Amino acid sequence: MTPAFEKLQKHLKQLPGLGYRSSERIALNLLVEKPERLPALVAALEEAARAVRRCSRCGNLAESELCSICADERRDASIVCVVEHVPDLVALERSAAYRGTYHVLHGKLSPIHGVGPADLNFAPLLARVADGGVTELILALSNDVEGEATCHYLTEQLAATGRAVKVTRIGFGLPSGGGVLYADSVTLKSALDGRRSYS
Repeated sequence: MTPAFEKLQKHLKQLPGLGYRSSERIALNLLVEKPERLPALVAALEEAARAVRRCSRCGNLAESELCSICADERRDASIVCVVEHVPDLVALERSAAYRGTYHVLHGKLSPIHGVGPADLNFAPLLARVADGGVTELILALSNDVEGEATCHYLTEQLAATGRAVKVTRIGFGLPSGGGVLYADSVTLKSALDGRRSYS
């Protein structure tokens, strides 16, 4: 292959979910099989790079100062759901079960991977709480060691703001349609810990 092709493939391979074969297939598709798609793709990438940024309030994707969710006056701004990444926010929105606002941390604390508090989007969230108006934070973070550490750190920082805010954690357990037989021990423990009255 040519040096330019190898350079393109190398950059494609750095994208999440793409390995050697996938990046090779995409590069071949764009350069050989469907070259007419390439200018539109390049233009879309350049436009997105110019226009898309982080929402100054919550960290979601936006094309102006605030994202469409933060700018929507019909949303309940007193309830903030804290998520790790933008795709988590998208998944919750797709459920249509939540009408509050969000805050995207863009990761979780992980000393092993060199991710500390300064690397995450904590400061704007703490400022939102300190300004008042936030009555509840829903922590929708992963049910793992890093997720728990992030929740613990956040609750400590919230206490330092001096504001009384209700902090809740999303429930974990068996998926809809799932059974006990095939669930792992962490899922079963979460399901048992999160049980509620049936009557």
